[in-house]
Amino acid sequence: MILPNGTHLTYCTNIHPGENWKDVLASLKLYLPDLKKKLSPEAPFGVGLRLSNLASQELLIGNNLADFKSWLDAEGLYVFTMNGFPYGGFHQEVVKDAVHKPDWTTQNRLAYTIRLAYILAELLPEGMEGGISTSPLSYKPWSGFNKDRFKEVFELTAMHLTMVTEELLYLKETKGKTIHIDIEPEPDGLLENTQEVIHFYQKWLLYIGCKRLACTRGMSPDEAVNALLHHIRVCYDVCHFALAYEAPSDTFARLKAAGIQIGKIQLSAALKTELPESETERATIAEQLKPFAESTYLHQVVERDSNGKLNYYCDLPYALQHIQKKTAREWRTHFHVPLFTEAYNGLESTQSDVATVLNYITEHPELTSHLEVETYTWEVLPEGLKTDLSTSIARELEWVMQHTQVKENA
Repeated sequence: MILPNGTHLTYCTNIHPGENWKDVLASLKLYLPDLKKKLSPEAPFGVGLRLSNLASQELLIGNNLADFKSWLDAEGLYVFTMNGFPYGGFHQEVVKDAVHKPDWTTQNRLAYTIRLAYILAELLPEGMEGGISTSPLSYKPWSGFNKDRFKEVFELTAMHLTMVTEELLYLKETKGKTIHIDIEPEPDGLLENTQEVIHFYQKWLLYIGCKRLACTRGMSPDEAVNALLHHIRVCYDVCHFALAYEAPSDTFARLKAAGIQIGKIQLSAALKTELPESETERATIAEQLKPFAESTYLHQVVERDSNGKLNYYCDLPYALQHIQKKTAREWRTHFHVPLFTEAYNGLESTQSDVATVLNYITEHPELTSHLEVETYTWEVLPEGLKTDLSTSIARELEWVMQHTQVKENA
C-alpha cells in the first residue's frame, strides 16, 4: 500500500509458516488476496516477502519465478522489500540464536543474499527501489565477546558485503534496478546500536570496501564510498532500537551525519515495564512476564538501572532470575508484541516509539519509503492475546494507516 506521504507499507510474511517454496506460495495465496481486498481494494498492495534459503533456491527452478510474478500482477500485488535475516527454519521449531546462522562470515550467507537480490530484481516494479533486510553480521556470544575475534569477524563481513555491493552494481547496470541490503541491528547482534553501526561503517566497511572496489571496479575512493553507502543501508527495527533506549530522532540524526541511509523501517514494539521498589510487586511482574518466556525465539532483556546504565540478559527466562535486583529500574524485552495495543496482561509496550517514528517519517519523508510491520510472534503469544491471523495482520496495518492519516491531516 502507498500511504498519503508516498511511503510504501506492508507486513513481513515471515509470520506465515513455510520453509519450502510450495508452502510459502500456499500461505501467500491464502492471506494476501483477502488482505488486499480489505485494506487496498482499489490500489496495488505491497508484499514484504520472506524466503528461506531452500525456498529461494526452489523459486528459481523452472517457471516458478515467472509464474509467481504473473500471479502477483494478476492479484494487484507487488514485492518491494524482502526479509533475508532468517536463513533456515523460522516456525514450529526452536530458533533462538540459530536465527543468526549462517552469519556474514560465511559463503552461505553471501550466496543466499545475492540470490535474493536477483529474485527481487525480477519482481521489483519499474521505477521502484528494493531492499533486503539482513542479520547484524553475527551474534556476539559466539565470539565470546572477545574484541580480537570481533575484528576478524568485522574484516570478513565487510569483505562479503562489498562483494554483494559488486553484484548490486551489476544489477543496476544490466537491469536498471536499485537494490540495497539493509543491516538490522538487534540485541546481542554484532551490531546492536547506533554507535556500533557507525563504527563498523567507518572503520571496516568503507575502508575494506574502498580497497576492493578500486581493484575490482577501478573506482575512486569517492565513487566507492558512494556505492557502498547507497547499497548497504540500515534496517531500523523500532523494537530493537527501543531496547537500546535510543530516541529515534537522535539515531536518525547520527546516522545521517555519518552518511548512512535507512533502507527500511520495521514497525514493531517491545515489552516494557517499570520495576517498582516492592519485592511483592516485582514478583507480580515476574508472573506477568512468565507466559512470554517461550522456547522458540530469543527474548533478550535490556535493563536500565538507577544510574542509567544498561545491563543485558541473553533471554527472558534467565532475566527473570534477577528481577529482584535492587538497582534495576526498567526492563525492555525483545518480544515483538502487537502494535495496536500498548497493554498486555498488566505490562506495557514501546508502542509510543512506533508512533514517534511514524510522526518523524511524516515530517521527514526522505528518510525512507519502505515501512514493514514485523510482528512475527502471533503463534507464540500468551493465550488471551491471540486472535485470527488474518484479522491480526489487518489490525496492525490499520493501526499504522490510521495513525499516519491522522498525522497527515493534522
